[in-house]
Amino acid sequence: MKSNGEDSATSLGEESDGPISPVTEQGPSPGVDGTPVRWYDADRTEPYTRIIPFQERHDTSVEFFYNPLTLSALTCALILLAYVAMTQDVLEEGRDKRRVGVYAAIVAFLMFSMIQFRDGPFIRPHPAFWRAVLGVNLLYELGVVFLLFQDLQTARHMMTYIDPKLGVPLPEKSYAEDCSLTPQNIWNAIDVFCIAHTLGWFGKAMILRDYWFCWILSIAFELAEYSLQHQLANFAECWWDHWILDVLVCNWIGTYLGMKVCQYLEVKPYSWRGFRQTRGIRPKMKRVLSQFSPHDFTAFKWGTATDPLHYFTVVLLLFVFLAAELNPFYLKTLLWMEPDHPIIILRLTFVFLCALPAVRELYQYVNHPRRAVRMGQHCWLLLATIITEILVIAKWSKGMFSEPLPATVKWGWAAGAFVLIFYPIKTFGIPSVRRYLRKRKPRVD
Repeated sequence: MKSNGEDSATSLGEESDGPISPVTEQGPSPGVDGTPVRWYDADRTEPYTRIIPFQERHDTSVEFFYNPLTLSALTCALILLAYVAMTQDVLEEGRDKRRVGVYAAIVAFLMFSMIQFRDGPFIRPHPAFWRAVLGVNLLYELGVVFLLFQDLQTARHMMTYIDPKLGVPLPEKSYAEDCSLTPQNIWNAIDVFCIAHTLGWFGKAMILRDYWFCWILSIAFELAEYSLQHQLANFAECWWDHWILDVLVCNWIGTYLGMKVCQYLEVKPYSWRGFRQTRGIRPKMKRVLSQFSPHDFTAFKWGTATDPLHYFTVVLLLFVFLAAELNPFYLKTLLWMEPDHPIIILRLTFVFLCALPAVRELYQYVNHPRRAVRMGQHCWLLLATIITEILVIAKWSKGMFSEPLPATVKWGWAAGAFVLIFYPIKTFGIPSVRRYLRKRKPRVD
């Protein structure tokens, strides 16, 4: 059973078709039975005045997964919290309790998120997992907002509270010292970051689910590295490192494998049986493990050239993904963190998890506006987080990167901006003007 945006079990349309009124095409009416309608006569109980949740039905094929346990979870959490807080003698004498208090506050907030936050578009392995992902995103956003009001030196000192090894300036490293195309140089350029590139583009393919989108984003990121290598030394790479190792090898392998997984999930038959209806130990274990696979799969068709809304949505996604990739490079440089530091890796991991439901919500919001009456919470919060990171980087970068923007970069950005503006004008603006003038032109009898 092939799933799409119209019949996906995780989309809002099937989850809550009941409260949505049927749409009928009618001509404009100046009033009701000839009587003008005043604003205070409006029926406030109509569906268009309600805020409809994205998800209203749960997957109950594994029944015990979906039993309400809010009071039980509250009881267990309070007992554990009381034990740890009241028996501090189990900790080492003189140990700093502030770290334990911060961890406890984070766990308490994430538990509240799992129980009380609104469901998102995904129901596997469980809606509570994606609520916790949203909670992590919110915690990170609050942390970035806090850093926005700190100066750079204070932020660097605060990072030592998390890891005492931080707070030390990083040596600048360039990958463009010897750019001769030799087997030895290519072999020396292959390191753990090649695997990271491949895994990263595998994840992007799972998020975007579109070959062309991934290729455009891959090339755009390499061009962004060219544009910003005068600020970040590690962006300076040899031409074959940019276009052969990164684009044609690592990025292509990751994108290809990710799209193959998407194609498999798109055509995979989804027939879910309940846990109790499954007989035998091995089938029951297989059924529980399958809980971690998608409930169904929606293929994305972004329709860039169909109308201005889809075009500007794709452009927005392009800039958001570029910012999401570039931000950690600037943050690690400003905060003196190595690329393989756990904070950087955790940030990339959680951005990937947050982007999965966020892009799905954006796709649903753009393609089915009558069903998704507002932008989803994952999409809204991830967009706010990335923009806040940009503000932090812009504030801390004052006086840090004094080298002026090269003339070639200026001309390149100007050419890119011209294409992005000229394309919608030619594709949507000029035809619309022609249709308007054709309608306004008086007929000659």
